[in-house]
Amino acid sequence: MIDGVLSAAGMAHVTRWSGTISHIFGGSYRNKSEKYGLVVYLCGDRCHRNGSLSVHRNGNQMRLLRRYGQLKAMREQGWTEDDFRREFGKSYL
Repeated sequence: MIDGVLSAAGMAHVTRWSGTISHIFGGSYRNKSEKYGLVVYLCGDRCHRNGSLSVHRNGNQMRLLRRYGQLKAMREQGWTEDDFRREFGKSYL
């Protein structure tokens, strides 16, 4: 289910080999995103910044990406939703 979130979001261009690193939770949570491996590699132009479905131009894509990040963190860290909320300030589920 977790891996299917990005596929369902139409973000087929997420790769592990090339692109721009994007911290799923930015701003004051950027360091925590990196600490917990909550980063994705997106093609710089179409997926990250400028495309109609890019995470910086499409709120739904960003919500789906953050949902994916939360589910990934909860699974890998053994967290509950409240644990995640304590670390990242809110829930995206």
